[in-house]
Amino acid sequence: MTSINAKSLTKTLAVSSVVATLMLISGCGKKETETVTLNIGFQKYGVLPIVKERGVLETALKQQGVNIRWVEFPAGPQLLEGLNVGSVVFGEAGEAPPIFAQAANSNLVYIANQPAAPKAEALIVQKDSTIQSIQDLKGKRVVLNKGSNVHYLLLKMLEKNNLQLSDIEVVYLPPSDARAAFERGSVDAWVIWDPFFAAAEQQIGARVIATGENLVSNHQFYLADRKFAEQHPKVLDAVVKQLNDTTQWVSTHQDEASKLLEKPTGLSFDVLKSSISRMGFGVTPISAQVAKEQQFVADAFYQEKLIPNKINIQAAILAPSK
Repeated sequence: MTSINAKSLTKTLAVSSVVATLMLISGCGKKETETVTLNIGFQKYGVLPIVKERGVLETALKQQGVNIRWVEFPAGPQLLEGLNVGSVVFGEAGEAPPIFAQAANSNLVYIANQPAAPKAEALIVQKDSTIQSIQDLKGKRVVLNKGSNVHYLLLKMLEKNNLQLSDIEVVYLPPSDARAAFERGSVDAWVIWDPFFAAAEQQIGARVIATGENLVSNHQFYLADRKFAEQHPKVLDAVVKQLNDTTQWVSTHQDEASKLLEKPTGLSFDVLKSSISRMGFGVTPISAQVAKEQQFVADAFYQEKLIPNKINIQAAILAPSK
């Protein structure tokens, strides 16, 4: 009896050893393909919600073992605050929000940008307004979102026409409140960006005095948490590729893209079609020229005391991954 038990015990130990070895090998394999969660911050309008609706990013990142979680924000500043506190690690915003975030010692880095879209923002007036040029703004009330991309546009418009901020009365309101003030006639002009710009044109017949053409770049930027960007460069490379592919698709499928955004934005097809037509198509890593242009915006905001200290845009741009 004792002999049989010994043989049985030896056999059991041998099998256990093999099982343990297989488990160790299996565990190593799992560690190498550890799942990464990519929390993406997005707004209702832009390229990211189109990417979300089409589901192309989930498909592209599946091979890298990356899960995607989408988190919606009302605007760029809130999105970058989410990036700063870690609720998201990637997102999109215009020129101004990352400058304010960097000035507040945020951990963001610039990853990529869309081409300039200067026609996607403008200074508009009511259709029956007597204002015909930027010069006519002297002594008038102009509404805009403080510290936004159009704040920089207004500065450049005034500069080009030898005017100062002190020559006009500036009213600072977010887009929804600015639209209400504009329609009531309590302000004379509104500096605004798409899709609010296109909506004002089509819904209330707003007239364009000047767009950002030949004045500003108006880039859209894609930003990430610095630590995530340093640890997962291949993931972000794949994201940038999908963003670029999506904008190329949008450029030749503007009707389809407009329909995709109707439900999330609550805007009409015609408003979205107009907005998308003024979008910059393509997404590429940050170039030296784009960094230089963004530095101009940051310097202008510092000069106007909109940010407390000078910042170096280049310090928030990672070297290309190898």
